[in-house]
Amino acid sequence: MALPPSLRTSITPPELELVASEQLVEIVPLVSMERTAFISGAYGPLRPPTKCKVPFWMASNLKLKKKCHIVPPPWLNVEFLQDRLTQETTSSDFSEMPFRFAEIAKILLDVASDDLQNPEKLRTLLKDIREARQAKSREGLTELSRIEVSLPNLCAMEINEIRPFFVRGMNVLTQLTRAPTSNQMDET
Repeated sequence: MALPPSLRTSITPPELELVASEQLVEIVPLVSMERTAFISGAYGPLRPPTKCKVPFWMASNLKLKKKCHIVPPPWLNVEFLQDRLTQETTSSDFSEMPFRFAEIAKILLDVASDDLQNPEKLRTLLKDIREARQAKSREGLTELSRIEVSLPNLCAMEINEIRPFFVRGMNVLTQLTRAPTSNQMDET
């Protein structure tokens, strides 16, 4: 989402993708590789066709070099996403999704769409889910209360998107509802 500089107080979507790329994912290696140490930890050994868990950044790198297949997470399938879309459109509550679902899905669809079943349908469902959740977020922000705001099951990307608006809205709400100080009462 392109925002003016005055609203860029949050992490950008590519930065959120970078954070999400530290999560582990299963791969099916196509090449052998000994255990390799990185700053974030040691991964491997890779022995085809045995599955192995590695961070998304490593899986993406290997996939781009055609040295592995990425095993999609269990929630990234048409049936699960269709069920979540139904929940999003029929309930006022947010459906439960993995915290970094938007970032992980984007990485997988960009890098490993050939490892996914029906990637175009997945893209469409993810887009529809995101739009339904954004509409609920906007609705939740219009009902701001100084006492409590409850938007459970938001994911990292959604929290990041509403943070600038929420902070500004709460600041304005606080100024409007602040009790007058004794100096202000003396002046009237």
